[in-house]
Amino acid sequence: MLRLKILASAIPLIAAAVLARVELVSSQRPCIAIGTDTLQIADAPWHADLHVSFTDDPALATVRVALTDRAESADFTVIDDAEGAEDATCTATASTQFIAVSAHPSTGAPVIYLSPDERWADYRIFVSSKHFSARDAAALIVGAHGERPRLAAAF
Repeated sequence: MLRLKILASAIPLIAAAVLARVELVSSQRPCIAIGTDTLQIADAPWHADLHVSFTDDPALATVRVALTDRAESADFTVIDDAEGAEDATCTATASTQFIAVSAHPSTGAPVIYLSPDERWADYRIFVSSKHFSARDAAALIVGAHGERPRLAAAF
């Protein structure tokens, strides 16, 4: 009986150690440096300074971000797949702002529409990355610049 009690008390400790190890080896979250500040995709929603969400309906969007196929026409470019590119990561500091991508928009939070049409976009991004998705890049650019008012000529 004593062995069973010892085993039962050890299971939560083992589970905590496994979960802590999983967090320690997790990959670096996408981030960008802006001057001396950094913005990073949050690993947990309660850790975020800003929440953004995405929509497939342009009428619901407060910010439109277009994916462009040319780096020179983009407002924000992420290229880290090039040969010889450094695998540098941002350093999280006390001033790092964390951005969470939420499934449902909260009141006042930016709602991003990834637009295929550059003419109606508030921002244009080019992403060729093994670490960033287009959604990550869009969330970071909106977090960096804040939500702009919707363009006058809507869809």
